[in-house]
Amino acid sequence: MKIECNTVGLIQDKKMIIRTIKFLFIAFLSIGTLQCKPAETELQDDKKPNIVLINIDDLGYKDLGFMGSKYYETPNLDALANEGMVFYNAYAGAANCAPSRACLISGLNTPRHGIYTVSPSDRGDIKTRKLIPIKNTAHLSDTIYTLPEMLKSAGYVTGSFGKWHVGENPLNQGIDINIGGSSKGNPGKEGYFSPYKIDHISNGKKGEYLTDRLTNEGIEYIKKYKDTTFFLYMPYYTVHTPIMGKEEFVAKFESKKGQNGQNKPDYAAMVYAMDQNVGRLLNAIEQNGLEENTLVIFTSDNGGIRAISEQNPLRAGKGSYYEGGIRVPLVIKWPGKIKPNSTSTATVSNLDFYPTLQHITNPTKKANLLDGINLEAILYGEQPVTRNLYFHFPIYLQKYDLLKDQGRDPLFRTRPGSVIISGEWKLHEYFEDGELELYNLNTDIGEKNNLAQYNLARTKQLYEELSKWRIRTNAPIPTSSNEAYDPTANQ
Repeated sequence: MKIECNTVGLIQDKKMIIRTIKFLFIAFLSIGTLQCKPAETELQDDKKPNIVLINIDDLGYKDLGFMGSKYYETPNLDALANEGMVFYNAYAGAANCAPSRACLISGLNTPRHGIYTVSPSDRGDIKTRKLIPIKNTAHLSDTIYTLPEMLKSAGYVTGSFGKWHVGENPLNQGIDINIGGSSKGNPGKEGYFSPYKIDHISNGKKGEYLTDRLTNEGIEYIKKYKDTTFFLYMPYYTVHTPIMGKEEFVAKFESKKGQNGQNKPDYAAMVYAMDQNVGRLLNAIEQNGLEENTLVIFTSDNGGIRAISEQNPLRAGKGSYYEGGIRVPLVIKWPGKIKPNSTSTATVSNLDFYPTLQHITNPTKKANLLDGINLEAILYGEQPVTRNLYFHFPIYLQKYDLLKDQGRDPLFRTRPGSVIISGEWKLHEYFEDGELELYNLNTDIGEKNNLAQYNLARTKQLYEELSKWRIRTNAPIPTSSNEAYDPTANQ
């Protein structure tokens, strides 16, 4: 029934007016549920989600219960995995802390920001290096438009609680509230217990555990900004060295039998404390009524140190571009958007977080260039786009453990080179001698059988794609010989 503006003037009978009003009232009641409910849903759908990004330091791919560990105990993260999507082919942007975090925060691959390692780049004995490595950039340039800056442009309050490592102060790179973050890459000697040795944090009572404290700060942030839209970056220092667990947790794992190269009670205690604190953080989200509109990402910045915790069957660990150094755990949860208890075998990277969040939050100012892809099609269960991953490391990283590292040689975890992952295939190129290694990750995830000489067509194809990518990104290749090199050194 349609009533024009002059309807009342045309109706002379008061009873008619009353009947008309009653009719309209009943009509509105009858359709109210249909009209109002979609409107509320539409408003809810349009509301930007809070974003919680948890980035653990040096946590290995297999260091969690839901990823297959039988020794470490991670009940809270196992529950998170059941509530979101678990990625089995997730990669860090690089094999150690600073470059990986620079990739995540900038959305750019290493040749674009120049951070290849934790300075310097000429690691190891000078007599064992054939080439002069490319100089390393310590921090992200101020000209780079960071992930937090983009989120601020989208109306977010931004907070970081823990290890920053890509600049002196995250307040200069898009973070509004910073606790514990600076250029420091680890908590320092005995640094997991107060009094602390990191910057931008006050000491707690003696013996306070750093992982607990950072969580406390994060929870207070949630409470304070629950009525806004916020980004909470939780880059815990744990489980980076020094390996220090709470005494009661260490005792818990001393009585538990390890297996498959995972057997250190002090490290297990750190993993357990990390899991408890992630649980506390997620509980705070729920208790403050924010769970339904909060997107949670949980990952690690690179592979674990193999001498501390093995990631079998993956080869090597932190600092290596074999799978153990770059493959990481990843869970993403977003109620109502991501199907619970879902999994993905799509090849993804921490480079993808920036473009994904940028598309979701639609900021006023967007990044001009990003090297990752938008993951939404994967997150929502659609067909993923085929893509390649590239890694470039024109530097040296010396060994951790001669016997356990599983590097290409016993002296280095990494020698200068590049890597491409394309579908099931992975090609390594080494700049010192031009050597190529080709592996089929579907049949040889441990990278034991080099197929470069047996599959020349695939080797040539990937080498050409890798070379073209280096040209596109202006990736520097070390070519200057090191005059101090001695081929007999350390033999």
